[in-house]
Amino acid sequence: MTNHFLLEAISIINFIGALHGIILAIIIAKGKRGNRQANRILSVLIFLFSLGMAGSANMKKTKRRYTMCERSKKCFTVLMTIIIFMIITGGYKTAFADENKKSGTIRGKLLDKYTRRPLAGADVTILGTTFITVTDIKGEFAFEGIPVGTYSLKFSYPEMMPQVMPDIIVKSKRITFVSADIQLSPLTNESVTVTAGYFTHSPEEPASSIGFSHEEIRRAPGSAGDVNRIIASLPSIAKVSDQANNLVVRGGSPSENLFMIDNIEIPNINHFPFQGSSGGAISILNVDFIRHVNFYAGGFSAIYGDKLSSVMDLTFREGNRENIDGQFSLDMGGAGLVVEGPFFSKRGSWMFSARRSYLDLLVDLLDAGAAVRYNDFQGKLVYDFSSKSNITILGLMGADKSTVTREDAADLGEPFFGDTRNRESTVGINWFIMWSDKGYSNTSLARTFLKYDNDYWKTTTSTRWLENLSTEETWHLRNVNHYNIGPGHDLRFGIEFKKLTSRYDYVTAAYTDQLGNQVPGVSKHISTDAGKYAAFAEYSLTPFSRVTLNLGVRADYFDYNRHLLVSPRGSLTFRVSGKTSIGALAGIYRQNLPLLLLYQAKANREVNDPLAYQYAVNFIHLLGADTRLTIEAYYKTYHHFPIDPVRPCICLLDNVIGGLHYGDSALVDSGKARSYGIEFVLQKKLKEKVYGMVSGSLFRSQYRDLEGKWRNRLFDNRYIFSMQGGYKANKQWEFSARWIIAGGLPYTPFDIEASYAENTGIFDTERINTQRLPAYHSLNLRMDKRFYFSGSNLTIYISVWNAYNRQNVASYFWNEIENKPDYSYQFSILPVLGVEYEF
Repeated sequence: MTNHFLLEAISIINFIGALHGIILAIIIAKGKRGNRQANRILSVLIFLFSLGMAGSANMKKTKRRYTMCERSKKCFTVLMTIIIFMIITGGYKTAFADENKKSGTIRGKLLDKYTRRPLAGADVTILGTTFITVTDIKGEFAFEGIPVGTYSLKFSYPEMMPQVMPDIIVKSKRITFVSADIQLSPLTNESVTVTAGYFTHSPEEPASSIGFSHEEIRRAPGSAGDVNRIIASLPSIAKVSDQANNLVVRGGSPSENLFMIDNIEIPNINHFPFQGSSGGAISILNVDFIRHVNFYAGGFSAIYGDKLSSVMDLTFREGNRENIDGQFSLDMGGAGLVVEGPFFSKRGSWMFSARRSYLDLLVDLLDAGAAVRYNDFQGKLVYDFSSKSNITILGLMGADKSTVTREDAADLGEPFFGDTRNRESTVGINWFIMWSDKGYSNTSLARTFLKYDNDYWKTTTSTRWLENLSTEETWHLRNVNHYNIGPGHDLRFGIEFKKLTSRYDYVTAAYTDQLGNQVPGVSKHISTDAGKYAAFAEYSLTPFSRVTLNLGVRADYFDYNRHLLVSPRGSLTFRVSGKTSIGALAGIYRQNLPLLLLYQAKANREVNDPLAYQYAVNFIHLLGADTRLTIEAYYKTYHHFPIDPVRPCICLLDNVIGGLHYGDSALVDSGKARSYGIEFVLQKKLKEKVYGMVSGSLFRSQYRDLEGKWRNRLFDNRYIFSMQGGYKANKQWEFSARWIIAGGLPYTPFDIEASYAENTGIFDTERINTQRLPAYHSLNLRMDKRFYFSGSNLTIYISVWNAYNRQNVASYFWNEIENKPDYSYQFSILPVLGVEYEF
């Protein structure tokens, strides 16, 4: 139900974007005299774009297909024509005569990635300039008076491979902080032919791992600053939905993903989270906080556990230790404010952000229907006890509310209407201590709280269908230690403890399920406390100059079902040359069932926990210092897969899209699943003006039901191919695009006669997941413009999602309002305008 009403919300976003776009156009047009030529060009673009957004806010609802009205299409055509004309004629060059006079500062610190000791005496060069400096005894460096623009920093250390960090943005009167974790890779005779590397790949990381910087996330077309959406463009991720963030990794499900921020686990990083899953509607994270993100699509380290598919490990930056800075933003996600500054005589820093959506404010004005509101708060405080010890306090909070009337639900063919109210929060503290020149520890303690409050009624009868009030509280203690035994020998080990307190109170009405079974109503009141304990260790060694071996093991114990789970893992990497390596990995990955499923019946205590065997071989080759090709083939098998005997042919865990089943089922663990495929990623970092990534995958994802039949899983696209990239024309202008195509998702046709008789969707059980939706493809475009003022900075971006207005089918469902089969559609052409003002 959420997806249809998200489309309603998007129309309101467009209208708001139109209003502040028109105002922004007027302000820019009245800029300084010397800037007016460029300002007027941009103001015309934004004004026309805003008219297009206003037109798209007046979308027609026809069979849940949202199409742009003719006014919007014409305005959009004019907009794109002007942009193309500007590029051809060179009109995009601004008239900022005094731009080179504006400058900023770069400050940074270099640390050894494995020991965290400061690297003193390292050369730091701003490529393409004459600026060069050397790090001091604290590993720190600084550049003053750097002209505004985008730069790359080169780090050189005696007898080590030089490394490059691109996308360093210098802004007017601002300090850009750079924290670089340098991997000290010995410079051999074979590797001297390779220039300074833009890629660093740690031996303990799987080949499928990929990292993105803050700027790469911010500017990605079609992401709107949502880290989930840029990760979703990778070949390991099934293409599921435009309207929601559901990471389905290598044949898994959205409940199989782990999220970490600064050594603190976050169960879900989305607004309107789906219960029992890591998915949701839109990211809760402020992209301005993110310094870097690493994503592991499989074969991840033993220091991560209780997940079967993937890990997203994020690092938040520190606040400004010199001055108080602020930023105001207005975009698709809402209106936001970020403030940061020094703490306690510059021995630390703090950051705080607040964001509120504005959709509900205009519902009455636009008569758009669904009232959707969310807000979030984030903060980070860092304090240094000494050069070798500090604490980090992290806080995240989100609150969501959605109200859908019966009339709106009927207009969209939705079977239910009602209210959704969610709250989620995480507060934690992490203590870092460097206890020797060769070792350090991170120890965190955090509390996470999730609340789900839902009330839904049947649209056709106005009878109550679901009443749910659930809370999940977790206290989490995590300790990870790193010790460098000697050259080529590294050890990581630690422990974890979780205290789980769960309360589930829900009442469901009797209904006819998808197989035609008459399911009685359920009333559940569950209150359970449980504990999880874990210990892990991983040893990385380089016995020969070309070979690296990683061996790890993890043990997890869950006292609710008294299961002790042991998960060994290992990988081997062989460096063919300074540019090429091949590798292989194998491991066992285990995960407890989602608590909502596990607690529904006492018999589920006896159900074995799902486990996955993962195998992969890979090939990595540097085509140049800034370009890398990665190819990986994988095979993944699931065992002890949970199945509901009442629905023996349905894959239970695939139904976490939109939330898990509320019932009282006693599950069995005799199901199996498998996925296998091959992926490639060709990634080019920003070296001068061009950056990009081409990726693709061929794969299969299947499950075996209780009848012994192998069936397609719901997210089995079979193929995915994408191209994305950008061009930095100069200091102000940047253009980017992304095109993706994916195979259609499987679906099950309805038994038309049975469905018509019951006025609800009943599957044709002879054809479970045998049919496929049409292939998905779309083009996203984006244009960024930066303004550098004497004491502040302004960034404006204009983005177009689904630029050629492809009608991609989202799902096949039974329309209970009209009592017939129907389709819902993904985003139509969607203009997005964003503004970021730094002061």
